Amino acid sequence: MKKLYPFIFEPILKEVLWGGTDICPFKGLPPSEAKIGESWELSDVAGHSSVIVNGEYAGQTLNWLMKNCAHELLGSVLEERYRERFPLLVKFIDAKHDLSIQVHPDDTLAKARHNSFGKTEMWYVVKAHNNASLYSGFSQQIDADEYLRRIADGTFTDVLKRYAVKTGDVFFLPAGRVHAIGAGCFMAEIQQTSDITYRIYDYDRRDADGNKRELHTELAKDAIDYTVHSDYRTDYKIVPNGCTPLADCSYFTTNLYDLNAPVVNDYSSNCSFVIYIVVEGAAMLRDDAGNELSVLRGQTVLFPASTQTVAITPSGQAKIIETFCR
Repeated sequence: MKKLYPFIFEPILKEVLWGGTDICPFKGLPPSEAKIGESWELSDVAGHSSVIVNGEYAGQTLNWLMKNCAHELLGSVLEERYRERFPLLVKFIDAKHDLSIQVHPDDTLAKARHNSFGKTEMWYVVKAHNNASLYSGFSQQIDADEYLRRIADGTFTDVLKRYAVKTGDVFFLPAGRVHAIGAGCFMAEIQQTSDITYRIYDYDRRDADGNKRELHTELAKDAIDYTVHSDYRTDYKIVPNGCTPLADCSYFTTNLYDLNAPVVNDYSSNCSFVIYIVVEGAAMLRDDAGNELSVLRGQTVLFPASTQTVAITPSGQAKIIETFCR
């Protein structure tokens, strides 16, 4: 087996009833009239494993890498923790219409109910149209009984915290936090590898066959964290041509690089793969083994844990999100 190199994957485009038409032009793909709500950039969800498009292993999947090259891909610590499934899922999300109010289970509940990881995630707002907003967390204290009453009488959204959003906003969403992306939001999402969602409220919408989508009222009741926080949005200050921390939890660490000059990132003491998500501009990436990639807005790159350094040379102004495991 030859040494691994930085990987680019074929996007998995998901057509959904709330989707828009911004993902294809953002990623430089041929235009489509389909309602593309999500582009899974990097996925090892069962049945939806990303396919490599560059280099010697083009045509193989991320799951194939996990089965054949896990030590070099993940590093020894993460290989021990994640033996069967790559731990992170990266998406772009284009919401032309409101998504459902939902919640995700934590690891314990997801393991017991679905034999799966839980779903802690984060959002970076790549673009926000006029009047774009989202829900994150509760605006006032309720308990499980009040939750059920408000679902029954249609007032559940009255106790949720609603945010007007702008480009660059960040929201961290631990498992158990009620949330919903609103119309006009275009986001990068980083999450645990899980496709488990408990839908709480869906605005009484119907699918293409005229059926209302399934709700998961009882399942959600036990998954919700009813704790109220003063603010659910992440405040941060850009470090020009440096590392701007966005999120740090037991599942992933995420930083932003807002660049107009070259930087070199040292990963020699970082026992993890590293993912770069280009959200603005273009850049040349070069690792310590001499592998070079020219990347554009909308592209995602996976560097194996064996990578020691990555030099980023932006073409003009570029914004790149970096994420990895601890």
